[in-house]
Amino acid sequence: MRILIVGGSGFLGAELVRQCLAGGHEVAATYLTRPGEAAGITWSPLDVRRQEDVSSLVTALRPEAVINAAYRQADWTTTAVGAANVALAASSAGGRLVHVSSDAVFSGAAVRYDETCVPDPITPYGAAKAAAETAVHALVPTAVIARTSLIVGDGDSPHEALVHSLAAPGSRGALFTDDVRCPVHVADLAAALLELAASEYSGIHHVAGADAVSRYELGLLIARRDGLDAGLLPSGRRVDTGVPGPLDVRLECAMTRQRLRTQLRGARQFLR
Repeated sequence: MRILIVGGSGFLGAELVRQCLAGGHEVAATYLTRPGEAAGITWSPLDVRRQEDVSSLVTALRPEAVINAAYRQADWTTTAVGAANVALAASSAGGRLVHVSSDAVFSGAAVRYDETCVPDPITPYGAAKAAAETAVHALVPTAVIARTSLIVGDGDSPHEALVHSLAAPGSRGALFTDDVRCPVHVADLAAALLELAASEYSGIHHVAGADAVSRYELGLLIARRDGLDAGLLPSGRRVDTGVPGPLDVRLECAMTRQRLRTQLRGARQFLR
């Protein structure tokens, strides 16, 4: 299958590229500032905010599937308008579209969210992700919108880097004990996205890990796996800091698990 990974140089994008190559797919990927390290694929610079550039690239490559993993947390145009541009181009080219969304579309008021729950974001990033979902659904009704949570790897994710920095002497910051998510391993997430791309499913799918853990508990799990002194990790409560954001957001993934062969492991398992 010819697959285009939009945002292929990012953490998730790089794993998608790796698995595509391992699966024998014909792969192309985009980057904003610098190409990824994978060889043997077509790397193309792309700013998803530029509709004409997105359209030209997709038209030239004619992918059978597009997976959009591009976003910038502090940039509405990239996250929301960029998603619409990718959706429009995929629709025109007739390719399959899988759009990666986030649990940030929810406020946390309901705690548990399945695929039927309506977004109620309380941060600009969450609002941008919700707007992106609306645009994707309107432009490509057959697309998969895959909401996920904190993405963790084998030492190279931003969350793991944060834990290592906080375990160092003289560090500043804290891991919140009241901020709960369902972390997913990047390999599980990428495999699930590729499986969805090859399927006939459409609409919202929740693709997150099986365990609900706080950011502090996640930090402890990472520290213990990596041989760090977990006792050095500072803890705190988001509610005491005034830092905006949802507290307890747990994605219910029962429907997705029933449809996929990929196992979505919990953090307590993949960080064991």
